[in-house]
Amino acid sequence: MRNILRRLTFSLWYYFNPPWDSGISPPELLDFIENHPLGNAIDIGCGTGTNVITLAKAGWQVTGVDFVPRAIRMAKRKARKARIEAELHVRDASKLTGISGPFDLALDMGCFHSLGDKRAGYLSELERILAPGGHWLMYGFFNPTADQTHNGLAEADLESIPASIKLVWRQDGFDKGERPSAWFLFRKTDN
Repeated sequence: MRNILRRLTFSLWYYFNPPWDSGISPPELLDFIENHPLGNAIDIGCGTGTNVITLAKAGWQVTGVDFVPRAIRMAKRKARKARIEAELHVRDASKLTGISGPFDLALDMGCFHSLGDKRAGYLSELERILAPGGHWLMYGFFNPTADQTHNGLAEADLESIPASIKLVWRQDGFDKGERPSAWFLFRKTDN
């Protein structure tokens, strides 16, 4: 029931202006693009495709996934208008059926922290699709009451990341609502 309500809530947001959809790619992504070779990227929870477009314009081969059909329809329109090629799919981030990768970059701006009891499935899929040596650039906010029914990261969530995906750097800060948040860059070992 929680997942149905979550999907409905997110779907309704896309009839208005979701607060997370600024239409601007963050400096952390722009810095990553500038300092890493081109490759294949996936934007997990891509919303209306802002970062898909940024990556494609920089020369990356990009796939975007979101569980909200309206967001993917909007992303497809934006991609056509921007004249970029990208694969855009309606998918549950914990079950990336039909998405095989491997990806050199997995971008996640606020998806993982909102998945509750689906985080283990997400991490399993991430480990499957991320290329050896590939990076996971992830943004999330912290919530001391984070559990399977509340959004936000807890330190225990970070401890559940597979051993093959190692932390490269972490930048702590605060989101617009002044909640503690952080950017993370992980790298999958070459095993």
